[in-house]
Amino acid sequence: MAVVTGASRGIGRAIALRLASSGAFVVVNYNGSKERAEEVKQKIEAAGGAAAIYQCDVSDYEKCETFIQDVIQEYGKIDILVNNAGVTRDGLLMKMSEEAFDQVVDTNLKGTFHTIRFVSRYMVKQRSGRIINLSSVVGVSGNAGQANYAASKAGVIGLTKAAARELAPRGITVNAIAPGFIETDMTSVLSEKVREASVAQIPLGSFGKPEQVAFAAAFLASEEAGYITGQVLHVDGGMVM
Repeated sequence: MAVVTGASRGIGRAIALRLASSGAFVVVNYNGSKERAEEVKQKIEAAGGAAAIYQCDVSDYEKCETFIQDVIQEYGKIDILVNNAGVTRDGLLMKMSEEAFDQVVDTNLKGTFHTIRFVSRYMVKQRSGRIINLSSVVGVSGNAGQANYAASKAGVIGLTKAAARELAPRGITVNAIAPGFIETDMTSVLSEKVREASVAQIPLGSFGKPEQVAFAAAFLASEEAGYITGQVLHVDGGMVM
């Protein structure tokens, strides 16, 4: 039983599909696009898997509590939580509004805290669980024009390590994945000049695919990764090396 936040597109979509193909029942969380979430659910079911969709803005503490309670009530447990939901509001630091900073931190960092906060109580009772948080290469190296995003994703790494220490005695692992430049809606808006400059920083010489991040998530969710916790797995083509 897996919950994937922000699973209607991009990396979240790929993770939901991958976990479903591995036999997990997947709750596809979305905030804005019910149509896209339904498409992910249908694709999972067409491949012989099982899924449900659930709308929730993870930046809302009370809605997250209701979300997790509803899932537990309906399905009995949550074995895997993937915190993928994220937004960007790029801009130079000296011109960035408080709203732009707060919106990104509220979704990317506080949203991750919210779901862990409410899922952990159930995982503690069952004495098992896998929590996988999506950070970013930007959270490790920083990036001009993304102070809010970099701060949120660096925070996710700190939150991951703290949660890993707290929850390890109950058999729960908590890890993060730090993707580099991945072919998603977020990167599709980049100009050709920016794309070329970005690729020049990547030793493997190309952007990654969402499926490559999904494989990493599936591994961290597996039994084989049971002795790994508090780690940050870079899926970035060697960019931060």
